Amino acid sequence: MNEPFLTNGIAGTGPLKPMRFYVVDDDPAMIKIMTTMIAQAGHAVKSNTSSLSALAEILVQKPDVAIVGLMMPDLDGTDLCSMLRAKPSTAGIKIVVVSAKTYEFDRKRALGAGADGFIQKPITAENFMPRVLRILEDKLDMTFWGVRGTLPVSGGKSLRYGGNTSCVTLEFPSHQLFVFDAGSGIKNLSDHLLKQKRARIEAKIFISHPHWDHINALPFFVPLYLPGNDFEVLGARHGDTTMRHIISAQMDGGYFPITFQEFEARVYFHDLDEEELSFGRVGVKSMLLSHPGRCLGYRVDYNGRSICYITDNELFLESNPHHNPHYVAKLAKFVEGTDALITDTTYTDEEYASKVGWGHSCISEVVKLAHRAKVKNLYLFHHDPDQSDSAIDNKLEIAEALLAGVRSKTRVLAPQEGQVFRL
Repeated sequence: MNEPFLTNGIAGTGPLKPMRFYVVDDDPAMIKIMTTMIAQAGHAVKSNTSSLSALAEILVQKPDVAIVGLMMPDLDGTDLCSMLRAKPSTAGIKIVVVSAKTYEFDRKRALGAGADGFIQKPITAENFMPRVLRILEDKLDMTFWGVRGTLPVSGGKSLRYGGNTSCVTLEFPSHQLFVFDAGSGIKNLSDHLLKQKRARIEAKIFISHPHWDHINALPFFVPLYLPGNDFEVLGARHGDTTMRHIISAQMDGGYFPITFQEFEARVYFHDLDEEELSFGRVGVKSMLLSHPGRCLGYRVDYNGRSICYITDNELFLESNPHHNPHYVAKLAKFVEGTDALITDTTYTDEEYASKVGWGHSCISEVVKLAHRAKVKNLYLFHHDPDQSDSAIDNKLEIAEALLAGVRSKTRVLAPQEGQVFRL
């Protein structure tokens, strides 16, 4: 992937070419509904109410896609999925499990058996084929809910890029949701999820560090107060202060009227160092960054694509005695070849001259890093609250000129609040 494809602010692809589907479900009425919608979308489709018979036919016919019911009397959908994945001739088939069961255990079990996606019944003409096609495209959505740093801003100078502080999400075809930081932008994410009327939201919330502009809107994230939801909050401890204490302390009554105990979702915490984690098919690496206190950057790898979230971070000029070539080399290796580098580009070089040691980077050093690491797409992020939309435009133009000057293949973008990129 060299660059995101954008349509009306949302990245995506065109319609898929005609494919061969095979539908397995013990409910004839459900088979009729699904096969009708698949055929109307221009695809060939066959079906079977017996999973054992379907297994034999799929092994011979090798369709492009298998839509599999979960609760089958002879061979359940998860077992069928495992068997198809175990055969070299069918290991590459796209498999979508469909079920009326709402339990997270069953969704995880299906995905663990090799399913590419899990769709919960009831299905409708509005939600079924778009959801299937999203799974088949195997794209992940990267959404910017807040792109500024330090403080939220309002008024005419922030209409295009938005005024909220750091919050970015990655949503995978399997419906896994990763949230990076809980600045004021997470309130927009909260409103979005509530509008979708999602049930049983599960997400990983990765906190870069506990400065106010990265955590202070977490108490306004309404899904935390709804039973049935499940959230893991991950980030670096600070000495003896754990991530759980960092989050709960800002809600101790002196700073916020509602306490941590009011959360009705399942909320648990994971203290991170520099390490590697695995969440199904998604790998996450963390790295300590150049910023006051313990601040982590994250690299997410999924099915041949990667996204790096590196904020807050100071890249000292080479002329500065604090410049650390070893650290820069380590960071370049960490983000090397990434499809998307979302990184602290708070200042122009002129602004940075009076802000050295504040923990944030200037344009020229960020461009050097991106070019050195062969980054495919550089996203300017964490803008100073005093910068207007025009000032951010200017930073983008400077970055474009610097990259052009070294004939870099890196593409640079300045994402706007609410903008979605499909990778």
